[in-house]
Amino acid sequence: MSDVANTQGAFFDSAERRRVLFVCSAGGHLSQLLQLRPWWDNHDRKWVTFDLSDARSKLDGEDMVAAHYPTTRSFSNTIRNFRLAQSVIKEWEPDIVISNGAGVAVPFFAVAKRAGVPTVYLEVYDRVDSRTMTGRLVRPFTTKFCVQWPEQQKLYPGSELTGLVY
Repeated sequence: MSDVANTQGAFFDSAERRRVLFVCSAGGHLSQLLQLRPWWDNHDRKWVTFDLSDARSKLDGEDMVAAHYPTTRSFSNTIRNFRLAQSVIKEWEPDIVISNGAGVAVPFFAVAKRAGVPTVYLEVYDRVDSRTMTGRLVRPFTTKFCVQWPEQQKLYPGSELTGLVY
């Protein structure tokens, strides 16, 4: 298993059952977070992603909240996702919010920071020569910023190298 699960150690012992809120786009972002199952399977969890058939099938039996889609260049959906973030974080009271993107992460990280909830962002594995838009936007709201390649550490000074997840 990747060291990403160990990055939560600063917030809680992974043996202790906690409430984890995962926020991500459907498709590859969701597939990547599912690779952390050996860690998250021991915790209470809620998933925020897009209500697409791919996400529904991958999260069968999991607690899923549908985010508003699309997020790219949609001001109205960004506002709707901020309201969703406020509602989910207030009602579910997660111990930590974890995301690897994309745009849906931004409102949830901003709301989590304001609520004092730690956040962990995992930069995607396939972008090694430039920073992602989501990585740039969530950085100010991120408690721990993780990358999967040494080259990514040059793009994000102060990030933590976790190794490949996916």
